[in-house]
Amino acid sequence: MPAGWNAGAVELILVRHGESQGNVAASDAQAAGLDEIDVPARDADVELSDTGREQVQALGHALAATPEELRPDVVISSPYMRAYQTADIAVQTAAWPLTVRTDERLRDRELGILDKLTSIGVENRFPEEAERRRWLGKFYYRPPGGESWADVALRVRSVLDELNALGSGHRVMLVCHDAVVMLFRYVLEGMSERELLDLAAGTSVLNASLTRYVRPEGAGPWTLESFNVAEHLEQQGVQVTEHAGDASVHPK
Repeated sequence: MPAGWNAGAVELILVRHGESQGNVAASDAQAAGLDEIDVPARDADVELSDTGREQVQALGHALAATPEELRPDVVISSPYMRAYQTADIAVQTAAWPLTVRTDERLRDRELGILDKLTSIGVENRFPEEAERRRWLGKFYYRPPGGESWADVALRVRSVLDELNALGSGHRVMLVCHDAVVMLFRYVLEGMSERELLDLAAGTSVLNASLTRYVRPEGAGPWTLESFNVAEHLEQQGVQVTEHAGDASVHPK
């Protein structure tokens, strides 16, 4: 192990939460050309949809097949309900003897004044913000009262610092949100802004999907083993759902 590096986690599994009621409401509002998304609760309290619960149970059954010596010994979730439900149901279904912890740094990006609005709604109600978002691009645009992707990347870096000092041999599963998964890739792989936005423009993180990084020595760079894997849903006959974020990502 190189001098000066602490021993840390050897495996990192990133899970996007199962389909949420908010995902469904947002897709319906966008398809109908509405300004506002009819979400059932504040963002932190939005629960899984019925399909989302099926996805999470399928995820748990898939995780149950993991050999005991390769199972995560730490499971940490975003405190947002859809993520916590994903982690809790999956761990219980897999019959892992673990307690799910929460960490607010894994929460979804805060949208500020744009919360509950579709892209059409932003254009109609806050045209100056829509223009500012186009000019700055998705990475650096921070809506009033909200966060940019760069802000979320700072949270991700803080989490990774703790994983680097966790102690050798640990395998960690983090349950979070699509933007957070993307920003873990950005940080772990040393991407540029353009590389990240190119990835985001062509790929959405699937609900209840798995992304896996490894580093056998517990130090140094992480290696991406798999990204956005949802075969466990297809194999169990559960619907795979794709709820992408704003497709307009590059600065203009």
